[in-house]
Amino acid sequence: MNTLQQFEQLLSDLKRAEKARLLQWVVQDLGDSFPGIESNPNVCGGEPCIVRTRIPVWVLAQARNLGMSEAAILESYPILRAEDLVNAWAYYRSHHQEIDRQIAENESA
Repeated sequence: MNTLQQFEQLLSDLKRAEKARLLQWVVQDLGDSFPGIESNPNVCGGEPCIVRTRIPVWVLAQARNLGMSEAAILESYPILRAEDLVNAWAYYRSHHQEIDRQIAENESA
C-alpha cells in the first residue's frame, strides 16, 4: 500500500469536522493563505485586510498592542466577528515583520 492509499484509508475514518480542518491545513500549506484575510491592490493599498471589510490587519494588531481587549475591538468595529480576530492574530503571527512595518509607517504618517 503506497502513501496515497494509506492517506485515503485514514481520510475515510475521519469525521466531517476533522476533514474540514485537514482541508484548511492543506490549503494553508499550499498557498500560504489565511482564511478571512485578503490583500487586494485596490483596497487599502494592498495591505492585508479582513474579508468583507476595509479593516487592515495592522489596525487590529496595533489596537491589541495598545492594550485593547478583543471585546473592546469587536465593540469598536461592529462589522467584525470573533473569528475575524482569530484570523488576524494568526496572520500577524506568521507575518509580524510585515505588519509591524505597516504599523510604523502609519504611525509616522
